[in-house]
Amino acid sequence: MGTMIGTFIKTAAPEVVEILGLTGLDFLAVDAEHAPFGRRELDLMMLAARAVGLPMYVRIPDDRPTTILQTLDVGASGLIVPHVDSAAQAVAVVRSAKFADGDRGFSNAARFGRYGTTTIDQAVELGDQAQIICQIESPQAVAAADAIAATPGVSGLLVGRADLALSMGLRKLDADEVAQGARTAISAARKHGKLAGIVAGDVSELPAWLAAGADFFIIAHDQGILRKAAAAVATSARAAIADAAK
Repeated sequence: MGTMIGTFIKTAAPEVVEILGLTGLDFLAVDAEHAPFGRRELDLMMLAARAVGLPMYVRIPDDRPTTILQTLDVGASGLIVPHVDSAAQAVAVVRSAKFADGDRGFSNAARFGRYGTTTIDQAVELGDQAQIICQIESPQAVAAADAIAATPGVSGLLVGRADLALSMGLRKLDADEVAQGARTAISAARKHGKLAGIVAGDVSELPAWLAAGADFFIIAHDQGILRKAAAAVATSARAAIADAAK
């Protein structure tokens, strides 16, 4: 599969998905944990992702079975599940997300099932292709990372360093304790042949985490990318105006 690069989407506008679909990113991830996405908005984002042929993950706000069901029904390529602190929790998430050996409610009339045009067997196969990525965001999760990664049905681990740092009583993402926790989780994911992910604020962070074994990166988010690009335009334009006035 190789190294995968994506970004978070925090703006509930399908045009954002269309635009980002033209950039060469490998995937997008709707941040329904920290941004205002209702079911209708999420549905439109998925429709746009299908239009541009880009895999769309969703960081869900919680791990309730209903949340998992509704997100997968609209066609998410995978779920990013926040605050998974134990293998038992990972098992429960997988059961809620899978038809085979799971408890996911079935209706092939949803987008994932091609609006009722699939047989039950076909829909089950399609539905169970969705990836389940568990976020590692606490010392408990770091300690359980090997068991979480070993859980059948878990596709990968994603380190959220901000919450990990705060859970350790720290305020710096580059603190040694945070970095060590991240490396532990990445190693656990690689050991079990799973995606080893990390959320990065900037591309400059990639070399260190590539060296640590990470192969799944969520870099920044749409709003931050827009803000930085607009700020650069404003700075360059003001410099050009100042030069022209000399």
